[in-house]
Amino acid sequence: MNSKSFAPGSVIPGKAGTHKVLNSIASCLRRDGLLKRCLRNISYLSSILFISLLISCSLPRIIVLDDPLTPEEHLNLGVAYEKNGEFDNSLKEYEIASKKLAVAYLYMGNIYFQKKEFESAESYYKKAIRKDPKNADAYNNLAWLYYVRKENLAEAVNLVLKAIDLNPSKTNIYKDTLDKLKELEKFE
Repeated sequence: MNSKSFAPGSVIPGKAGTHKVLNSIASCLRRDGLLKRCLRNISYLSSILFISLLISCSLPRIIVLDDPLTPEEHLNLGVAYEKNGEFDNSLKEYEIASKKLAVAYLYMGNIYFQKKEFESAESYYKKAIRKDPKNADAYNNLAWLYYVRKENLAEAVNLVLKAIDLNPSKTNIYKDTLDKLKELEKFE
């Protein structure tokens, strides 16, 4: 076996053998002009790595530790997204607001209602009621959901009556839901 060619899969033991293998590979690469191309590519790659490292170390980074928006501002931003039909973005904003504002659960329920994801809407309306039992709109919206789904109508009537009791200033709005429910009950 000469120093320039080896049988496939052959192993040359020891340091001297390894050196011979590397020299043999280098001479083959030189002969075919591949060595220069390999070195150029290695040089190119190392330059890219160096520049990437330099950039990542030298550019300032902005890290926001505290949210600059208040929960109310997140709620308002969610409403703006909702008006534009950007329900996923509005849900994100309502989720952030819900950490401090229970009314955000009502808003999330409304989004899911609009998306016709009624089980999620029901869950969020119930959560809004649990977190803030004085939120009359949550009772009314849950009742309306039951009306739309034509289920739990007796419970829906009680929910609307509770809403009227909690917020008499919106009696006309809640009475509309109550009238629709009673009308539906007549046909069942």
